[in-house]
Amino acid sequence: MVHKARVSGASEPEPLSPGLYIVATPIGNLGDITLRGADILRRCAVIACEDTRVTQKLARHLGISGPLWRYDDHSAAADRQRLIESMQSQAVALVTDAGTPLVSDPGYRLVREAREAGIPITSLPGPSAPIAALTLAGLPNDRFLFAGFLPPKDKARRDILEELRGLRSTLIFFETAPRLLKSLEAIGELLPGREVAVARELTKLHEECRNGSAEELATHYAAFPPRGEIVLLVGPPGEKQADEADADEMLREALADLKPSQAAASVAKATGLDRKALYARALELRGA
Repeated sequence: MVHKARVSGASEPEPLSPGLYIVATPIGNLGDITLRGADILRRCAVIACEDTRVTQKLARHLGISGPLWRYDDHSAAADRQRLIESMQSQAVALVTDAGTPLVSDPGYRLVREAREAGIPITSLPGPSAPIAALTLAGLPNDRFLFAGFLPPKDKARRDILEELRGLRSTLIFFETAPRLLKSLEAIGELLPGREVAVARELTKLHEECRNGSAEELATHYAAFPPRGEIVLLVGPPGEKQADEADADEMLREALADLKPSQAAASVAKATGLDRKALYARALELRGA
């Protein structure tokens, strides 16, 4: 039997109704836990967390001494079933190491199965690194896409950037310090002319948000290797883009020396237009 979480030196808090409580936790500064989030964590029966060692620091900060159960994307189906069964009669909180659960973090399968089991689910808003970075960077924020971590392999990274190139939105990625330079180099090549921002160590003592071109940022971080957690943002393409007539003229010139696929790739890189659409048009022009 799992006992309710207790607060050291305080009277026993009133337990919560059974169910799943999704709680956003600080991304660096422990003071960013919300009042409601702290209250839920104190009153739940058990906290399911990505890494018990990390969550234990927050628990100590809040004076919580209740049980922590490890749960991440590598957990077995039996671990999820154990949590689902607990939610039938007790309040279970779901947290990750930092930020909002399910935002490029574990929890998706657990929430799906809880919904299928008819378990009440409550989500508490709070800290989120992508949103914090977006507000700091000063890039257009009326439309944005969070795309998680860029792939570590060069070809997969290029494929993702090519897929997203035509979107007129600010792009938001998570990145690691060792891979930042390669990602900046790929962005400079495949998304030329875009404003880029590197936000790192958000809410911590050495928080930084640096803007510039991908080339400028790559030069800076080559000289001053980055540390800590990184959010990488890429602004949308400029307002001026090639129209159909311009694209056709550029394709005709490229087709004089290149295959249709190569011509489409060349014009897409220069204009930011969709490569697949350009390839289809190149085939039409070649057959005309």
